[in-house]
Amino acid sequence: MSCRMLHLLPSLILRPFAKACLAAVLFMVVLTPPALSQQGGEGQVAVLQGLDKITARITTIDAPVGQPVRFGTLDITVRRCHKRPPEETPETTVYLQIRELRLGERVQDLFAGWMFASSPAVSSMEHPVYDVWVVDCKNSSSSG
Repeated sequence: MSCRMLHLLPSLILRPFAKACLAAVLFMVVLTPPALSQQGGEGQVAVLQGLDKITARITTIDAPVGQPVRFGTLDITVRRCHKRPPEETPETTVYLQIRELRLGERVQDLFAGWMFASSPAVSSMEHPVYDVWVVDCKNSSSSG
């Protein structure tokens, strides 16, 4: 390996490691054992936060699973919300579908995938005006 390529070495080593970690987390989330769901691991409402980059305002969004909610021009639908039990390492994961609805324009799909409360940058939505991230999962009758 030439000296000119040595600066690429950390990237070459860490990139496969990061992909493997993400795959492991997704594997654990998707294949959640039924007993965990019965312990309250599945939430009915995802607590999200949205940033309007134009006004610099952060809005807390309570998004019930399966029901679309609006944030600006965004239409956000939570498909699954999962929170680990208290005795495990804290992690909240939410499967989101985000579309942009603008008057007189075609609907644009912006994001569909898992977002992680502990690592928002792992899977984020790219948008010039809005940022959305996961905060928590809760039951509709509880506050957290």
